[in-house]
Amino acid sequence: MSSRNSFQIQIQTPQPKGMSALGLTALSDPPTRYVDGAMMDYFLIEVVNTLRESSAVATARSKKIEQEMLEAGLVPPPPPASVTSPKPDARDSTTSLNSTRGKTAGVVDEEEEALRVRLEAIGLHVGANITERDRPLFTETLDTIKFICKDLWSACWNKQVDNLRTNHRGVYVLQDNAFHTIKHISSWKGRAEAIKRAKVYVAMPAGIIKGALTRLGYQGVTVTPEINSLPQCTFQVKIPRNS
Repeated sequence: MSSRNSFQIQIQTPQPKGMSALGLTALSDPPTRYVDGAMMDYFLIEVVNTLRESSAVATARSKKIEQEMLEAGLVPPPPPASVTSPKPDARDSTTSLNSTRGKTAGVVDEEEEALRVRLEAIGLHVGANITERDRPLFTETLDTIKFICKDLWSACWNKQVDNLRTNHRGVYVLQDNAFHTIKHISSWKGRAEAIKRAKVYVAMPAGIIKGALTRLGYQGVTVTPEINSLPQCTFQVKIPRNS
């Protein structure tokens, strides 16, 4: 009996146009995409510069409208500026841009203050959204602060808080000895100018902390950043009782 040659025929099922096994695999398990670690630093620089210009335009527009209303007699003239300056508070030297009120002029730079307010508002949304992704439930305020010091700090600034202090009366001091946001800030004009620039950049992190605490159920929270020497930064968190 003669042997018959056996052979197999491979039948290919037509696939939909544009769909392949490789494409389906990519859809089911997309590859991980990475970005440069310094991207957020550059992004924050551009955010600050853009908001500074926007705040300057908004402040100029507001002053123009106010001046027109003043000339038309629709609003009373502003009271004369006081010559005497109040005694500067030790905390005001490094807490916010309002620290300039202790100087002779006694006038806050409105554009810088408007910039700080906008950055803090952005931080409020960021902090609330980060906490909303996996909002834990805490029964003690101290546990909530520890969550900020560990989980939130690691998610935003790739490390944990170096030191946590409290007076057990609603005041918590979070200290970061090398705060990532201001780690590379410097100025050829000297230390004072570098600290002044750094105060602007810590407005957004302060908003992130406040936004996270607000989303966790704490109302009326105040977060005050303090900078004495770069790159160290301290955040004083005040939580009202029964909040």
